[in-house]
Amino acid sequence: MARHRPRLLVLAPRVLFESFFDAPRRARLTRLGAWSRIAARTSGPRVRSALRGAEALVTTWDSPAFGEELLDLAPSLRIVAHCGAEVKGRFARPLFERLTIANAPGPMAAPVAELAMTFLLHATRRLDAYRDAVGRGSLAVYRTLHDRGAGPETLRERRVGLLGFGRIGRETARLLRPFGARLSVHDPHVPAATIRAAGATPVSLRSLLRTSDSLVIAAGLTDRTRGLLDRRALRLLPRGATVVNVARGGLVDTDALVAEVRAGRLRCALDVTDPLEPLPPRHALRRLEGALVTPHVGAAGVSVRRQIADILLDALERSFRGERVPTRVSSAMLDRMT
Repeated sequence: MARHRPRLLVLAPRVLFESFFDAPRRARLTRLGAWSRIAARTSGPRVRSALRGAEALVTTWDSPAFGEELLDLAPSLRIVAHCGAEVKGRFARPLFERLTIANAPGPMAAPVAELAMTFLLHATRRLDAYRDAVGRGSLAVYRTLHDRGAGPETLRERRVGLLGFGRIGRETARLLRPFGARLSVHDPHVPAATIRAAGATPVSLRSLLRTSDSLVIAAGLTDRTRGLLDRRALRLLPRGATVVNVARGGLVDTDALVAEVRAGRLRCALDVTDPLEPLPPRHALRRLEGALVTPHVGAAGVSVRRQIADILLDALERSFRGERVPTRVSSAMLDRMT
């Protein structure tokens, strides 16, 4: 008797799909089951027809979002493997109880934390200001540095605040340790002992803001944290502080941040700007002095995507063998997730 081959449905455009699943990983997917791919952002007739026999679903950020109707559309469905971390807004809450929904945020933490460190060093060492000064063709900056020296342009003893102490926050703290920064952390979900064990000081949000020369945002975006850094919160930061956001743009009131940067009171380095992402071509943050914006590049490396694919292939294989899937997202986890 022929072995049953599970039917898998991939919902992703070809180029995006292949950035995760290269030829060896597609071959592994083929060994796992009979798969087909549809490029669709909505669950139209073609998607609905394909879902009827699907036992597994592979999704990306270009896939349709699904409500509870997915259970009726795909009665044989057992597992959803999502390429990335964000699943809360893509699948209705009851689906997490009835299906195995697996994601793969782990590989993203290290490169995102690396970008946070890049932003911190770039801002602290005032590279933009020096580049502009040298580019003007004047020797004034050389004379000033020769006579007076530079300011406190080092991470050593600099007061760095971390908002959020999940995977990215903890990896950022690890990378910061050799630089000798004075690190404070606010995360109400993490025990104080865990924060202290990482060489940081647990503090309230107000204290974090008032004492951070550099603020790294690494928290999840939830109903409670949306707009957390509004005008009032940003005004608590010391003059000259740098706001680094490698988490979600929705944590920050963008208009309030623009006002602070335009006034010269704060600087910012942002890899995320949602809900305005990409930023409109004439948006102030694209050209303001003191603002640095990158195009959500933190975890965009293809090597990261291939690691994500490996984790999801493991999840699919475990599911089809009837084993527990370690990367399954439970409904209890959703309240703290973006």
